[in-house]
Amino acid sequence: MRELRPELVSREDFVQRVDQLQRPSGYRLVVSVPDVRATTVAVAGFRLGDNLAWGRHLYIDDLSTVSAAQQQGHARDLLGWLRIEAERLGCRQVHLDSGVGTDRTAAHRLYFNSGYRISSHHFVRDV
Repeated sequence: MRELRPELVSREDFVQRVDQLQRPSGYRLVVSVPDVRATTVAVAGFRLGDNLAWGRHLYIDDLSTVSAAQQQGHARDLLGWLRIEAERLGCRQVHLDSGVGTDRTAAHRLYFNSGYRISSHHFVRDV
């Protein structure tokens, strides 16, 4: 997760943030481990939502693969698992936001190849 979120300075910081702030509101983690003797190589953080615009949906907050394991299908497999989980949970859609820039080209190609489409602009304003 630190490759995607470098501001997470330590494992303890990550665990505390997830357990105290995010998990109580439904945040869940799923990982990709190539075999039983290996360590985690990819992770997805997600939650369920329900709103007027999208109905019941699954929202992917985080999707990251360690550099050494990129381009091996781990993120694609996680996206497939998340689609199945969304269907199992009665969701109508799966959503995610992705940053823009030349460093995001591979991620965007993955999303398009996995059946995602750009459906809107996401606006943000600092306060």
